[in-house]
Amino acid sequence: MFPSAPSPSRSAAGRLCCYAVSAMAGAIAAAPSVHAGSDYPIQPVPFTAVSFTEGLWHDRQETNNRVTLPFALGQLETSNRLKNFDLATDIMKRRAAGETDAQHKPVTEYPFDDSDVYKVLEGAAFCLSVRPDPELQAQLEKIIARVAAAQEPDGYLYTWRTMHPDSPAHGWVGQKRWEKDPGLSHELYNLGHLYEAGVAHQQATGSRSLLDICLKSAELLQRDFGDGEPRIAPGHQVVEMGLAKLYRKTGDKRWLELARFFLETRGRGGEYSQDHAPVVEQRKAVGHAVRANYLYSGMADVAALQGDPRYLEAINAIWENVVGRKLHITGGVGARAAGEAYGDDYELPNRCYNETCAAIGFLFWNHRMFLMSGDARYMDVFERTLYNGFLSGVSLSGDRFFYPNPLEYDGKTKNNHGHAGRAPWFGCACCPPNVLRVLASLGGYAYAVRDADLFVNLYAAGEARAELGGQSVRLVQQTSYPWDGAIRLGVNPEKPAAFALRLRIPGWTRGAPVPSDLYAYDDASPAAWTLKVNGEPVSAPLESGFAVVRREWRAGDRVELEFALPVRRVSGHAMVKDIAGLVALERGPIVYTFEGVDNGGSLEGLVLPASATIRAAHQPALLGGVTTLEVDGALRVSRREDGSMEEAAAKLVAIPYAAWNNRGLSPMAVWLARSADKVRLPLPPTLASTAKLSVSFARGGMDPAVVKDGQMPQNATDGFPRNFDFWPRKGGAEWLAYEFAKPERVSGVTVSWFSDEGRGECRLPKAWRVLYQNEAGQWLPAPGSPAYAIRKSEPVKVAFAPVVARALKLELDLEENFSAGLYEWSVESAK
Repeated sequence: MFPSAPSPSRSAAGRLCCYAVSAMAGAIAAAPSVHAGSDYPIQPVPFTAVSFTEGLWHDRQETNNRVTLPFALGQLETSNRLKNFDLATDIMKRRAAGETDAQHKPVTEYPFDDSDVYKVLEGAAFCLSVRPDPELQAQLEKIIARVAAAQEPDGYLYTWRTMHPDSPAHGWVGQKRWEKDPGLSHELYNLGHLYEAGVAHQQATGSRSLLDICLKSAELLQRDFGDGEPRIAPGHQVVEMGLAKLYRKTGDKRWLELARFFLETRGRGGEYSQDHAPVVEQRKAVGHAVRANYLYSGMADVAALQGDPRYLEAINAIWENVVGRKLHITGGVGARAAGEAYGDDYELPNRCYNETCAAIGFLFWNHRMFLMSGDARYMDVFERTLYNGFLSGVSLSGDRFFYPNPLEYDGKTKNNHGHAGRAPWFGCACCPPNVLRVLASLGGYAYAVRDADLFVNLYAAGEARAELGGQSVRLVQQTSYPWDGAIRLGVNPEKPAAFALRLRIPGWTRGAPVPSDLYAYDDASPAAWTLKVNGEPVSAPLESGFAVVRREWRAGDRVELEFALPVRRVSGHAMVKDIAGLVALERGPIVYTFEGVDNGGSLEGLVLPASATIRAAHQPALLGGVTTLEVDGALRVSRREDGSMEEAAAKLVAIPYAAWNNRGLSPMAVWLARSADKVRLPLPPTLASTAKLSVSFARGGMDPAVVKDGQMPQNATDGFPRNFDFWPRKGGAEWLAYEFAKPERVSGVTVSWFSDEGRGECRLPKAWRVLYQNEAGQWLPAPGSPAYAIRKSEPVKVAFAPVVARALKLELDLEENFSAGLYEWSVESAK
């Protein structure tokens, strides 16, 4: 039998005593009473009962099925994700045959690569649910067999350890099972995605092949954690949602109690993984944004299933914090590239991170909040993220993806994952399969039911069948939304029935872009909307953002809902410094952006004054069919050679934000200046900006050039410029060097240091110094024994006697066990 690595702080006898559910219940005690059989009071109409028949979401689902799914399945092979499972199986066989030292080096980059396989399986299962395909189903069974073969006899499934069982194959993997999961091993994260896939696959096909793998794994979790020890908080959340789905599928309360256990263990670590406080005491969104949104979604599941008001109180407060202070206009979240994290209140730079997976987690969280409350504001935010911050994550072709989703781009710089524009796949490939599974299951967010209430949450042409009051109600929706505001809905119950039809009236119609004061329309007047039933106007009260039509419905009833779609100018809260004096454009749920390809190749100096006129024009042949905004009366400001400014009239075109970067690399900006004095023109050239930069080390995607872009916390418009750092290198010495085009006379440098103390592993350097290369090619210390101060609060300026230098070098001594970084390094010219 394959030897199993021991779990931390556990004996074999201890594991054997953990089968009893009562032991676990005692360990996870002090919880409010569980409401037997409870769940969300509102239940979604399953995506299997919803089909999009035309329009934007029909087209994107078609591309998802036809292109993204086979592309993702192919990437599992070409990127070696599946090969890890085969290698793990090989090691188990060889060790069982007596080759006790057999091991394989993993053939991918990260220990969480197993999860990509599970997410693709889940997305494929969702596709099967909507469109049966025997060939695809057979392909999935073959993949599942490879997964099953890599599962250890006791249920453990984590290829990186199974391939290399005696010593960790990666610094993130511990000597013992689970011990590094609070950090970066991702053992439980992988399993969360496995459990979600197993439930989806069984629902789609009726096969238990993947579900049985999940249950075998869950039994191991019960044995290892069921008595409440060790108290390990998952370093990357999602196992909580996966366990809740296993509970719903099987009715086995052990899985729900495990989900709660993994939530209750938090409060002994840092903010990065939301381990800084017990979950019921957390009130702000902090740390890694994907982890955070998965946590809040898992908390919502447990709150619904166990009726714990403390969980709901916490996630309500956190949601208010995000929507009021940490949400980009596109619905993207997680502004900081450092740590892929939520930033401080109002930290919303345009050169932001906004990971696609964070937008997906935000969709999950908002939908759960709606199911708990019936309040349309959650679906308003859901819609904003869906059409903008999420949909930008995948190209129109379906085989190119964004990892970060910034609101401003220069048309050339590589992002933190080493790509300029969308990429076909990533070394850390969480986003593409995540997009696959969301698009495949999107219909499940469109409608919902509660007792005698039928909710219409999303507007898209299609058909649905909702079970309400013991009978089926067939819905037929006709619309070109979001490009047109006319919606026709056929309501067809099997027999006459009295119920309330609840039609969401979006917040943007009511004059509010988001349910907070974070953004506002210049003209906040409500947009007109009308409602008719069978051709007759009806007066429907607004309840929690829904227009409610209560009547006896009969087959053939017709509802006509029409929204005016005015173009809206948007401003941001005064505390969001990066967009002070700027304006963005919206129409309906669509946020617009300006791309260089439509505007003379450049966006420099553009001004959108209040006097400009804006016209919406539908373009069926552009970008898959979109409505653009044509702007007349804009300005383009430029700087003359003498430094003065000149203005010229300009006509502009804006496209939906989600559609940018589908025509090659080009500058992009969501926010433009309202007036000429708010224009941010490129800084004049400096010795640093024109020098050739080299560094001792830069990880993939980290752009060292940000140290010479002129932006540091003291002069960046938002106070949050991009940084460069040497992570994951720690301790030792690192360097940066500027090579000038010709020898230059220099007399000092200014450095703005970066530290992410409290959320990462970068600290101020232990020491640093400047060297210069003389005309003979020798490297010498900067003369005069300058004082090299080390502080984070403000830039450090160091002066030295003028020298003629071919190059300058900045040398850093790193603190032991920590890395270091900087925002900016400028050079003083000696005149």
